Amino acid sequence: MTTATRRAGGLEARLADLVASYDARADTGPVQFCLASPSRDWRWEWPSPGGPRQYFLASITKLYVAAIVMQLCAERRIDLDTAAAAYLGSPLMAGLHVLRGVDSSQRITVRELLSHTSGIADYFEQRRADGSSQFEDALRADFAWTLDDVLRITRQMSPRFAPSTPGHAHYSDTNYQLLGALIEAVTGTCYEQALQQRIIEPLGLDQTYPFTTATLSRYADIAPLLHGRKPVAIPRAMASVRADGGVVSTAREGLSFLQAFFGGALFPKTCLDSMQRPWRRIFYPLEYGMGIMRFALPRLLSPLRAAPVLVGHSGASGAVLFHAPDLDLYISGTVNQIAARSLAYRLMISLVFACQDAWR
Repeated sequence: MTTATRRAGGLEARLADLVASYDARADTGPVQFCLASPSRDWRWEWPSPGGPRQYFLASITKLYVAAIVMQLCAERRIDLDTAAAAYLGSPLMAGLHVLRGVDSSQRITVRELLSHTSGIADYFEQRRADGSSQFEDALRADFAWTLDDVLRITRQMSPRFAPSTPGHAHYSDTNYQLLGALIEAVTGTCYEQALQQRIIEPLGLDQTYPFTTATLSRYADIAPLLHGRKPVAIPRAMASVRADGGVVSTAREGLSFLQAFFGGALFPKTCLDSMQRPWRRIFYPLEYGMGIMRFALPRLLSPLRAAPVLVGHSGASGAVLFHAPDLDLYISGTVNQIAARSLAYRLMISLVFACQDAWR
């Protein structure tokens, strides 16, 4: 047995122990992870191959949307610095961003939607004037909504800042609802069909699909979500989030998508530079580029070692999909936990550290 083989075996045993410890918790749904390092010709999965279960990617969907938008940019059908109203029409954008009497709705650009620098309110998790939120309402009693509902809710909320205020970003699911509508306006087909034709079919992702009202009957086949220790049944809500969070996939296929995303198989690789700068803080310690998250664990939270920078996206369902360029490591998975959102990150960074130790 070679040294490399022994190290690989030791690493995989350590990874299995880490994931199993989370899988055994009462506050996680079925845990699923897939890791790969192409330069090392190495791949590892939990559970073992043949046992993956589909799960909700939630906001990781935004990476798929960003990929389609960049494709349309490469085809010269979209210009990132053109006002979204030029594609969506002035009536749809009307009144979405009125701050202190100034209406900026018609000048918000595609770039600002992608990068969460539009300042537009978040219809989904931001609290409304009465203290409620769409997310909490759906957890109490599942219900459906449409883009018109999203626009109505957003118009009743206050924007966070003027578009492209230096150094500011506000994570808003409304931005990606608008991008889904923009994809439809530009391609002449529904967002879900564009996703199928531009991402899913070319990559051969036969376990990946957009969850919609037409697939409500498949909800029971998807890994169950927990809120704390309580199972959550929100099929109609998940069929409503669409371009801001409706993709269903597996850890294995998430990894295939991520490698294609960063490898230039979906859109020109040169686009990645502009998508990854500048980074702006959204949730500590997460930053946002243009359709991409950056997770850089501060040394204060990791005093004994420097954690590698991870780029990709996460979802409120407890899903993560990230690339560690310095390690040539791709990581995809979920803990299926809505309330304790740090759980997926804690497991992910532990898996990354295990690989880092084995490959030093």
